[in-house]
Amino acid sequence: MRILANDGLDKKAIGVLLDEKHEIETDHYDLQELKGIIGDYDVLIVRSATKVRKELIDAAKGTRLKLVVRAGVGVDNIDVDYAKANGIDVRNTPNSSSNSVAELVLGHMFGLARHIINANLTLRDGEWNKKHYTGIELQGKTLGIVGFGRIGRALAQKASALGMDVVFYDKFVSKDERFEYLPFTELLARADFLTLHVQATDKPLIGAEEIDLMKDTAIIINTSRGGVVDEKALLMGLNENRLGAAAIDVFTTEPNPDPELCNHPRVSVTPHIGAATAEAQERIGQEIVDIVLEIGEKLRARAS
Repeated sequence: MRILANDGLDKKAIGVLLDEKHEIETDHYDLQELKGIIGDYDVLIVRSATKVRKELIDAAKGTRLKLVVRAGVGVDNIDVDYAKANGIDVRNTPNSSSNSVAELVLGHMFGLARHIINANLTLRDGEWNKKHYTGIELQGKTLGIVGFGRIGRALAQKASALGMDVVFYDKFVSKDERFEYLPFTELLARADFLTLHVQATDKPLIGAEEIDLMKDTAIIINTSRGGVVDEKALLMGLNENRLGAAAIDVFTTEPNPDPELCNHPRVSVTPHIGAATAEAQERIGQEIVDIVLEIGEKLRARAS
């Protein structure tokens, strides 16, 4: 098969696919370029940068393209239903980045709890602000997890090991042997740290009303999808001291997020790097290899 990894792919995965006699290209093409060449490939592999919407799918109708693979968990950059309606399968790699995202959440939590980022930057500027950076411990604090899938559960286990009180809310899960379920509004009121692990939403899950229910010392962490948190309401909550701090890895406008939000002294930001570890990328690559080989076998079986 001919494969286009338009947003790149792990080197080991590329090697395996080449060993299996598939052709693979890793050059990046913009939408207009993709429309002209998409029909030359059997498989398109994307991350979050490439959008597979109606315009691109229409260009692929009736061509050899049979599969789009999202190298990651969310598929909100792909019009899944429209692709499938036109004979193009869509798959993702849901098992690979859970640990990496969970660890990034903890990194942000530690950074904000102990003022690590600001202390680092001011010390580099020659300021010895030891008395300015009295922080808090994570032990004994309540972590509220919204979305109790693979990432939420991985984070719950790690946070529990640190001595945190973990509670969760999920639209589809209301019981767990280890961790306490709470209704959404109760979780908001109780959480010292609130972390979001949900799919893209039509409207913000956390807005002004939800922030008003939270402690004025609470810290919000969003590593799920931009738009899940109302960024204007978040800024207002911080500026009016109705929130303690926030950490954001995903933004409404990427790659050009709101500079006021990014430069706020009580906000920790990263550029959508939840899955950006060597280990996660290797696991994602292996999942993609398994998917491509599976589809290849199916196509060969049909041909015979």
